[in-house]
Amino acid sequence: MAHDITPPADETGFDQVLQFTVPGRDARGRVVRLGPVLDLILSAHAYPTPVRNLLAEALVVAALIGSLLKDDDGQLTMQAQTQDGVIDLLVCDYRAGELRGHVRFDRARLDELGPTPSLHALFGDGYLAMTFDMASTNQRYQGIVPLEGESIAQACESYFFQSEQVPTLIRVAIDCEQGASSLASGLLLQHLPEGEEGRERLHARLDHPHWQHIAVMGGSVRDSELLDPALGLESLIWRLFHEEQEVRVERGAALVRGCRCTVEHYTTLLARFSPEDRADMMDEDGLIQIDCAFCSRQFPIAMD
Repeated sequence: MAHDITPPADETGFDQVLQFTVPGRDARGRVVRLGPVLDLILSAHAYPTPVRNLLAEALVVAALIGSLLKDDDGQLTMQAQTQDGVIDLLVCDYRAGELRGHVRFDRARLDELGPTPSLHALFGDGYLAMTFDMASTNQRYQGIVPLEGESIAQACESYFFQSEQVPTLIRVAIDCEQGASSLASGLLLQHLPEGEEGRERLHARLDHPHWQHIAVMGGSVRDSELLDPALGLESLIWRLFHEEQEVRVERGAALVRGCRCTVEHYTTLLARFSPEDRADMMDEDGLIQIDCAFCSRQFPIAMD
């Protein structure tokens, strides 16, 4: 296995993206394992187990896909919505290794679904919007796909093939039981038969023999392997692809909770409103109370 740089010293790979390519198969991949960062994000709200699992999956997928961005300051935002779902909003974003996310849901309706509700039971006829903001070019583009299948990961696979014409495999494993440290991990594989550097991908198809081979190898990964802290991420890649002539591995971004809420941030946002609108927002003490949905903190803002 060839390496571009030395792999991370923390062989467990917690809160770290590992990037790899398989040149002989025209494939690239990402693998990530969330630990302390996941606990920190989930601790902001007393989510029930089904919601914890759903948000953990979304955060893993956001880290996998967000780490594909070539723009160092680019941002991926994933937003799932329904009109009458038990979960009416799920949002996650990734920017330069910063992760955040939250879920809004109807607790009474959720309790009626039991401990392991399906994706359709949670969202009904929902959709997933993937928004990419490219800071270097000030461009934004978005793709929207139905929330179909068994998981958010499957919906994202559909997004890449339908919107980007890139065959994609995503596997996610979750262990987020209440009262214990949370763990979530994922693997992403993509087929890029004409390379990553902007050449037109004329031959991207699901039945390409190189892609079929890579998909079988990657698809064989077990949840227990993804979640095993004793199995380092590089060791996991080696286990899956050790028969390949060359696999290049590179350390990606370290992951942190990326809530960007500050008094200065909210003051800047509120300054865009008219004085009359701000006056309507004030409480009896003349403060505007801001609640951050991501980290569950409150910010009393005094505006002139």
